Amino acid sequence: MQTHYNIAIIGGGILGTSIAYFLSSICSLKVLLIEQEKKVAFHTSSRNTGRVHAPFLYDPVKKKLFAKAASLGYEMWYKYSNNKHLLFKQDGVLEVATDERGIDRLQKYIEWGESNGLKKQIDLKFLKESEIKNFEPSVRCTAALYCSKDASVDYGSLTRSLLQDCKSFGCSILLGYKVRKISRSTNDGTLTIAAVNDREEKRITTEFIVNAAGGNAMDIAHSMHLAKEFTDLHFRGEYWQAPVEYRHLTKLSIYSVPKYPEYPFLDPHWIIRIDGRCEVGPNAVPVFGPYAYDWSKNLRYILPKIFESSKTTGLCKILFDRQFLHLVLDEFKSSLSKTSMINRAREFLPQLKASAFTERGTAGIRSLLLDKDGKFIPDTLIIKQDNSIHILNYNSPGATGALPMAASVVNELFEDGTISFAESKSLWDIRSVAEKMDIKINY
Repeated sequence: MQTHYNIAIIGGGILGTSIAYFLSSICSLKVLLIEQEKKVAFHTSSRNTGRVHAPFLYDPVKKKLFAKAASLGYEMWYKYSNNKHLLFKQDGVLEVATDERGIDRLQKYIEWGESNGLKKQIDLKFLKESEIKNFEPSVRCTAALYCSKDASVDYGSLTRSLLQDCKSFGCSILLGYKVRKISRSTNDGTLTIAAVNDREEKRITTEFIVNAAGGNAMDIAHSMHLAKEFTDLHFRGEYWQAPVEYRHLTKLSIYSVPKYPEYPFLDPHWIIRIDGRCEVGPNAVPVFGPYAYDWSKNLRYILPKIFESSKTTGLCKILFDRQFLHLVLDEFKSSLSKTSMINRAREFLPQLKASAFTERGTAGIRSLLLDKDGKFIPDTLIIKQDNSIHILNYNSPGATGALPMAASVVNELFEDGTISFAESKSLWDIRSVAEKMDIKINY
């Protein structure tokens, strides 16, 4: 394996692999994708619900990039799945309100959906209580919003397919090596990446770095003296898998309107996965690291997080937010008590019985950015400086929007002269996608 590359991408999740796909498809430069695990999509890219989210959930002003990425992502994943003969199930979703306040939120979702390209009465339909009984007899709620333009996929399979494309386009892949350190040459500005596994360290030089490391992206940016005014806070989303007798309880996945949308605490959903399995979740339990899937792993991250929090004001400030702390305690309760979690979903699916749930589902972790005032950053933050670009705060609908977001990042490298276009081997015109995304880069 060679040791010098024109561009190195850190992170083999669905976003990093999508960036590698577009980069290697349009230029003849030497591109390397580095992933710390022995396979791609090992973490959040596989530990999710598999939903291709409709864009009605995202404020087109406060969450502009998320909204546009979700809007474009649906058609792009549909096209890619058909091209590769991978499952893409357009099954729709039902968003339910269990009180009057929730109805106001549904009306807001309709406004957002129309602003983000959905068509009222075609893609989006508001349902009164009487209409819901005919639509989903098992669901009990005050009102609901049905969106037909929502789908189920297996993002792990899609990422692995993209990886095969990357290889066929000439991209080099380094799996099982964690980036330990990045240093810059004082002579020519070349970057050196020290990547390690259990046996050895590889030293890789590159002219440009793309940081798409998900839960580790903030740490990498900090190591390069960027985004010091931000810190990250990690939340583990847990699920309970429904028994077989509940598999035909509904035709659709059921999402409930969040009671506290300004915080990352989601009211549990009823999820129907692409393989037919049903799950209740998620909660949002604060944890100390991006891979703290259980309490034993969580303990490993305590000291580093305490050290980091001592140097940042944002984390300290949110820990004095009384409402946040109250909600945190409620999330811990739902983690410790199965009944507490299932009872949340019983608000709209009263047939569920906690005693019938015996198996936990797959837990995933979201890493959210906090500013110096202790406020959550609502949208993706893209920072570019010298010869690196960093995609931070990339969360749900991250998998949905990975292809358009990746195309936009690659187009930015074309615009600034880092790369030049050759004949494209991808399924899309990158510049056309980027024009629709219209991303803002922070320098």
